[in-house]
Amino acid sequence: DMVRALDFPVIVVGVPTVREPDGLAMSSRNRFLSQDAREQAAVIPRALAAGQAAAASGPEHAAEAARATLEAAGLDVDYVAVTGPDLLAAPRRGDGRLLIAVRLGDVRLIDNVALQIAGSS
Repeated sequence: DMVRALDFPVIVVGVPTVREPDGLAMSSRNRFLSQDAREQAAVIPRALAAGQAAAASGPEHAAEAARATLEAAGLDVDYVAVTGPDLLAAPRRGDGRLLIAVRLGDVRLIDNVALQIAGSS
């Protein structure tokens, strides 16, 4: 939307996230993690999966499940949010995205996954 609104001469192409073998999103930031922090970061894909599973009960359940998983592992959560695929308000049903940001020491990691929200309307 921003590219269209500002008439930027670019084409935005979405591509799948490339992940490490344990599911953590590949990022140049990962190299700044200590060994302990890197092991702790492995909970991020599990939190995203927990949110995806809980999305069957609605967007708030997806966010709660992801946050609970992150906090149980001791991660410093910046945010957990459920949005529509356009990153605007989350629908009550249908396609959505689960977005998270956590801090491990001085490193901030972000990640997101698609959701199929099937909660009651």
